[in-house]
Amino acid sequence: MTFCSKTSWFTQAGAAVAAGAVVLAVGAARAAELDPKAVIFKLPDQIEWQGTGGNRSAVLAGDPTKPGLYVVINKWLAGNNFSRPHFHPNDRFITVLKGTWWVGTGNKFDPANTVPMREGTFVTHFGQQVHWDGAKDEDAILLIVGEGPATNTRVEEAK
Repeated sequence: MTFCSKTSWFTQAGAAVAAGAVVLAVGAARAAELDPKAVIFKLPDQIEWQGTGGNRSAVLAGDPTKPGLYVVINKWLAGNNFSRPHFHPNDRFITVLKGTWWVGTGNKFDPANTVPMREGTFVTHFGQQVHWDGAKDEDAILLIVGEGPATNTRVEEAK
């Protein structure tokens, strides 16, 4: 019969308890299911991005083309990708989830004259007010909540 020191036995017992806890936690995580009448969700790899060029978007809730509440996520891609001066009919409430989003106002398009909105910033774009926005040297991911329809009306740019 082999005897272990007290320290060695506690170390082995602790490791066994930890391993058992991991097995139980993994098993419990796999066994839990959410009632879809109570909660629905999409994992990041399930979000269906649309668009080409310098930005992408995905509708998370509602329909921005129809009257009513909508929630979209926009991704401006790095590389000085900007919209041109435009406005929307209704207010939009925007949270910067990742990166730095650059915003300008008025009808004179000048990416050098923009204000950085860093990760965590909350912005209100007021309806009927001219603005333009985008990304410079890093992607910017935005969560946008608004009242549809979410049209985009371009304005004549100042020279």
